[in-house]
Amino acid sequence: MSSKIRYKIIPIILAGGTGSRLWPLSRKSFPKQFLNLLDDGKYTMLQKTYKRIENLENITAPIVICNEEHRFIVGHQMKEINVEPLEILLEPEGRNTTPAITIAALKALDIFKDKNIEPILLILSSDHEIKDINNFHLAIKSSINVALKDENLIIFGVPPTCSATGYGYIKSEKQLDHNEYNPIKVEKFIEKPDEKTAEFFIKDKKYAWNSGMFVFKSTAILNEIKKFAPEVLKNCEKCLKNSRVDLDFLRLEKNTFLNCDNIPIDIAVFEKTNKAFVIPLNCGWDDIGSWKSLWEISKKDNNGNSLIGNVLAKDIKDSLIRSENKLVVAIGLENTIVVETKDAVLVANSKFSQYVKNVVSLMKSKGFNEAQNHKVVFRPWGSFLSIEDGSTWQIKKIEVNPGASLSLQMHFHRSEHWVVVNGTAKVEVGNIEKIIGPNESVYIPLGAKHRLSNPTKLPLTLIEIQSGSYLGEDDIKRFEDKYGRENN
Repeated sequence: MSSKIRYKIIPIILAGGTGSRLWPLSRKSFPKQFLNLLDDGKYTMLQKTYKRIENLENITAPIVICNEEHRFIVGHQMKEINVEPLEILLEPEGRNTTPAITIAALKALDIFKDKNIEPILLILSSDHEIKDINNFHLAIKSSINVALKDENLIIFGVPPTCSATGYGYIKSEKQLDHNEYNPIKVEKFIEKPDEKTAEFFIKDKKYAWNSGMFVFKSTAILNEIKKFAPEVLKNCEKCLKNSRVDLDFLRLEKNTFLNCDNIPIDIAVFEKTNKAFVIPLNCGWDDIGSWKSLWEISKKDNNGNSLIGNVLAKDIKDSLIRSENKLVVAIGLENTIVVETKDAVLVANSKFSQYVKNVVSLMKSKGFNEAQNHKVVFRPWGSFLSIEDGSTWQIKKIEVNPGASLSLQMHFHRSEHWVVVNGTAKVEVGNIEKIIGPNESVYIPLGAKHRLSNPTKLPLTLIEIQSGSYLGEDDIKRFEDKYGRENN
């Protein structure tokens, strides 16, 4: 039967989320899926997600679903690996996996509607680590055969290696053989259990960790969503009709999307349908949900330490120490997490690494900007780093990519002074346009229309000194913007 069906595997990469358990490296402004957490090469977690499946037979470019504020990061990282996504869908706000998967299934059907091709969706999270790519491919190939029969829905179940309380579990009707890829009917799902229950689960081969990865035909999942979550389907259909193209992105219409229930697909559909199967996935999977889990899968020295960056360690054991900038010196520590960034340092007993998320929530409630934002802020034209600030002044280092330019803009509450330290800048202030190089500067008065561009093929670096009564990033009026950003 399956040999007569023309199909394509459409990777659906879920790239939302903030990864707050990996603070201070992962934050809302630049979360873990866009980082190279393992320091094992040049690819980020998002890039690895596609790279590890790009050679599968019948695979297509991905559909990526992300938060609106991360759209240019996603676009840039896909271009770095020479991938042009079928679509980058921008969520106005995260509503869990059911609305995201519904939108993706509808979009996949629309893309292939005139090509006589059955879209099979491979749902992937963008922040997972998988060590055994060959076994991963074998599991996917097995799932495709199952998905092509009788509208079946597949979830991958990972063999538990410890009594983890941070994962959800799948209970199958029969015992799973994790050395095979045989599908077994799903009996039920169990959300994060307590320690005693988790210890029971790892002894019973009917239980597996919920990987959050799925395979099914677009038509199959939509039929089950229509049956068990009809309002989500109605809102998603309406949302797609009212969505609009924004450069290389599809901006989902906000009101109808937010009308969708905030619910994961395993609860909305997989717990209720009789078409759900679990396929064992024994491939060295980890969702890197905490600093301790990152330590567990990292390369370690003879003392069990993962040391990354400018680190000097003496009498250290079973610890993760990571420096992004400064020299970190550690003495006489055991089972400790130390992570240094430009503006924050985390020091924690590794046993408490799951509680980092709670501390981030506490910081947010107390108004700490560091809870969500990095010192380095990425923009479609490059990035800026806040070096120092006071109540009426601020100093930034601005990096402008070759050929890029900021919007034509003005500010109501501040003036600016730009000093080029490397490269060549094209500057427009009012009706005056000039080219300036290293050690040259220009002044932008409050209220003046201005634009900064890099007309060369080399990076541009400058220092910006702001002065005024209000220095927030929302003090900007855009007149022209090549990246399609809306005026505040």
